Amino acid sequence: MPESFSENLRSLCAEHGSIAQICREIGINRQQFNRYLNGSSLPAAHNLRRIARYFSIPEAQLFTANSEFEARLEEAAGPVQHIPADRFLSPFRGQQRNLKRYLGFYHAYFRTPSWGEGIFCSLTRFIEQDGYILSRNLEIAHDPEQSIRQISRYEGMVTLRGNRLFITEHERAREGSVAQTILFSAHRQQLKYLRGMTMGVAWRPFPRPYSARAIWKRLDERVSAREAIAACGVYPVRSPRIDPTVRNYLEAPAQTDLPETPGSVLF
Repeated sequence: MPESFSENLRSLCAEHGSIAQICREIGINRQQFNRYLNGSSLPAAHNLRRIARYFSIPEAQLFTANSEFEARLEEAAGPVQHIPADRFLSPFRGQQRNLKRYLGFYHAYFRTPSWGEGIFCSLTRFIEQDGYILSRNLEIAHDPEQSIRQISRYEGMVTLRGNRLFITEHERAREGSVAQTILFSAHRQQLKYLRGMTMGVAWRPFPRPYSARAIWKRLDERVSAREAIAACGVYPVRSPRIDPTVRNYLEAPAQTDLPETPGSVLF
């Protein structure tokens, strides 16, 4: 049974990203967790409960033979879908439990070639509907000098993979663009800021794909919808209305294989 436990735990970790991140989110010491993985130690009852809750499986299942364990995981994932739409939707199903704590409103900050060097702020909401976690995004910007006012609405779906949030959105306008955002929280208990990257299409001076750093700030429940919408727009980088944490993240050197931000053009 100890051998089965360590083998099953390694199988689970292989599907959930880095070991260090898993340890942080469960709240278990990395060295102790390594002993569970190599089979030299078994967790105490309270740690076993935390591990089972984190991976959303019964405690007893962790001690089944690995072949049976893998079969149960495949069964829980559901049958293989052969319709393209079903295959696309599969990662977004059954995410209510994983994403419940993320539901609510956020201000999403990023920099886009459409608005020069400014920091763009949009309003996003995560909601649960029909067994899926959906995103609703509102972008409002105004350029008084050129009498340009932009209002864009996006709808999307959200999933959690390897402790990363994947948001795929499409613009509601006819022939609107599709955007992809990947976010993470520095710690499982800290959801005030979600950091990552966003990819989309700049709409001026001409349509072109770009990638940029993005950081989302969770809104306090006391903030009214009117206040949240009024804060949307384009801000100068040094604007006192920009949270220093937001500014510092967007200005930091990129730690990614993608082109550097702000508003890096891919093609």
